[in-house]
Amino acid sequence: MPGKRVQIDDETWAALDMLAKDRMQTFQELADEAFADVLKKHGRPVGLRAALQKSAGQSATIHKLPGKKR
Repeated sequence: MPGKRVQIDDETWAALDMLAKDRMQTFQELADEAFADVLKKHGRPVGLRAALQKSAGQSATIHKLPGKKR
């Protein structure tokens, strides 16, 4: 996973740190949740499977193929 640096003002950092402690989470867990929410809000799929399902449209269903008989 690539690491990135972001700048957060002191007041926001203190609020995020307190929230993380209250929820017994790490900052990384809070950030993952926040970015997932942003992507969902804007309709951007995360991962290949979600992208393929989105491109196939709402009517697409997943069909399980029968396994090979031996």
